[in-house]
Amino acid sequence: MKIGIVGCGQVGSSSAYACALRGIGSELVLVDKNADLARAQAEDILHATPFAAAMPVSAGNYGDLSGAAIVMIAAGASQKPGETRLDLLKRNADILGGIIPSILKAAPDAILLIASNPVDIMTHMAASIAAEHGVARGRVIGSGTILDTARFRALLAQHLGVSSHSVHAHVLGEHGDSEVLHWSGATVSNLPLADFSKQMERPVTPAFKEEMDEAVRRAAYRIIQGKGATWYGIGAGMARLAESILRDERAVFTCSAYHEKIEGVGPVTLSLPAIVSAKGVEKIFYPQLDDDESAALKRSAEILREAITSIGF
Repeated sequence: MKIGIVGCGQVGSSSAYACALRGIGSELVLVDKNADLARAQAEDILHATPFAAAMPVSAGNYGDLSGAAIVMIAAGASQKPGETRLDLLKRNADILGGIIPSILKAAPDAILLIASNPVDIMTHMAASIAAEHGVARGRVIGSGTILDTARFRALLAQHLGVSSHSVHAHVLGEHGDSEVLHWSGATVSNLPLADFSKQMERPVTPAFKEEMDEAVRRAAYRIIQGKGATWYGIGAGMARLAESILRDERAVFTCSAYHEKIEGVGPVTLSLPAIVSAKGVEKIFYPQLDDDESAALKRSAEILREAITSIGF
């Protein structure tokens, strides 16, 4: 199945590269307003396919997305010096307003995967625009906290001395400063985190939780300070979402999706655990939260709702 990528900067190209390495999809088509960039990225990724999955990789225009099962969107404006967040959001709303109709004209049945930041707000806007073209909101999915969840699992696994594949712990809400680490629901190999950490003699103390919360929440800032942006982690996450869709896995991810109400706040788009299948977001789950986590999730929803309202969505 064909996968399209719109926006061929670091995030878009890393998403395409991850798909090629993992053999996800049967063809990749890269589209960017800078045609030379799209061609260069496509050629570079194509040269990796003899070492990975053999598939066609090409650059094209929106028309070349015809027949795509998935279109990833990693396009968007960067914040200019002196520009407010609201100004940036308005510019990105204008960009999405042009991109999405062009995608849907060529590939009306495609599921849209959004990676552009701020991803929850961009996903809300994208779903609203796509809905005007008859696309169900569940077919527009943001990467949301899939990367934050991966960071949480990886760092917990490192502390406990186990594989991250054995750690099950979610980050909920906004992909951003108000995200919520769901400590009360964390398990390791089907054991509650507290029990597992005790048996491993690697305690999870309040001080450790505070340190971990900061490490997960501020990860992007540290990476950006060191190299300017993040792209490998989110590229891998986007490829994994695409894999679940194309293979109809019905796997559960903390991806960004539309909600009528969360903790009494809505409509809003944020991350909760959701089944992702060939239909898109098939079902969303509301996990058991303690009082502090519920309050934090409500605050996260309020922050996002305020931003969404400020740009008229």
